[in-house]
Amino acid sequence: MSSATLHSNSGRGAKAPANDHADHAHHDSGATTTLGFWIYLMSDCLIFCVLFATFGVLAQSTAGGPTGRELFELPFVLGETVLLLLSSFTFGLASLSMRPGNEAVVQRWLWITFALGAAFVSMEVHEFTALLHEGAGPGRSAFLSAFFTLVGTHGLHVTCGLLWLVVMIHQIGRFGFDPALTRDLAMPGPVERERFLAIELRAGALDGARGVLVATGAAVPAITASEPVAQAA
Repeated sequence: MSSATLHSNSGRGAKAPANDHADHAHHDSGATTTLGFWIYLMSDCLIFCVLFATFGVLAQSTAGGPTGRELFELPFVLGETVLLLLSSFTFGLASLSMRPGNEAVVQRWLWITFALGAAFVSMEVHEFTALLHEGAGPGRSAFLSAFFTLVGTHGLHVTCGLLWLVVMIHQIGRFGFDPALTRDLAMPGPVERERFLAIELRAGALDGARGVLVATGAAVPAITASEPVAQAA
C-alpha cells in the first residue's frame, strides 16, 4: 500500500488532467494483466504436465508393493472430482455476480467455494493418512513416490487458493466494488483500474481530487479541518 497526501481544493494538489495518462496506464495494465495471466497459466500447466508424465512413467514401478488398483477406491476419487467441479462452478457464479451493491452475494458464493475446496483438501489428507497407516508411503515404491508428489502438489495448490479466497472475501467486504473515489486519479505506472481503490480517512477528503499520485515518502501531516488527508491503496 502506498500513501499520498491529497490537498483537496487547496490549489496545491495534483490538478493536471489525467485522462491521457490514465488511458495509457489502462492500456499498459491490460497488456501486463494478460501477460501475467499466461505466465501463471503456462507455468501451472508445465508443472502438472511434468508431474503427470512422471506419474505415468512410474505407474508400474511398484517394487513389489501395492498397485493403484489395490489402493484407490473409485467412489472416493469420484467424490473428490465432484467437489472440484462444483467449486469451479460456484466460483464462476461469484464472478458473474460481481457488480456494485452485490458484495454480499459474491461473498456467499466464495464461502461456498471455500467450503467445497476445504472438503476436497480434507479428503486428500484422509487419503494420505490411510495410505501411510497401511505402510504405502512415498518411500515404499517409485509409483507411490510419484503419486504423493503429484497429489500433494495439487493439494498445496488448492490450499493456497483457499487462503487467497479468504483474502478476497475480506477485501470485498471492506472495499466493495465501487471505484468512484479513484475515477479521476492515476498512478505513475501500469495499474489495474479495478484494483485501484482508496480509503478516505475523513468523509469527503477525495472530493475533487484528480491527477497522478506521487509517493513523496514524507510523513503524513496532522489532519485539520481545512486540509483533509486521504490514503490511497
